Amino acid sequence: MVTKVLMVCLGNICRSPLAEGLLRSKVDPDLVLVDSAGTANYHIGKRPDERSIAVASKYGIDISHQRCRKIVPSDLEIYDHIYAMDKSNYQKIVSLSQTVAHHCKIRLLMEETASQPWEVPDPYYGGPDGFVEVFHMIDQACDIIARKIALNPK
Repeated sequence: MVTKVLMVCLGNICRSPLAEGLLRSKVDPDLVLVDSAGTANYHIGKRPDERSIAVASKYGIDISHQRCRKIVPSDLEIYDHIYAMDKSNYQKIVSLSQTVAHHCKIRLLMEETASQPWEVPDPYYGGPDGFVEVFHMIDQACDIIARKIALNPK
């Protein structure tokens, strides 16, 4: 049985593509399907931000093949775990949920680490250092998620 995980940020070009790439690098692709999406439709069909691609590549992860898409209501049926990068996007995803079961699938990514801050900051308007910081935050959360999935698949 395959466990399906969706990572979500605003535009699906900075944080969620990094989260998708990081989690994919930590799990068995035959057992875990990882995808990402945005809550806005600004960049549909485009590659992730070059700075996200660069920081992922620096750590041996290729996210250049990913393409941006917007989350749709059916994603709440399809995915077992949906992780939002921040509270604003969390609320947008919750607004799509039609059932308690859907709502229970949605979490803030950084809740997994049980440490503050609860949100992954959006590095889009900053410099490369922000992308490195975000990469390490997401990496820590994805380590925990990968272990949990390995212990408790779906």
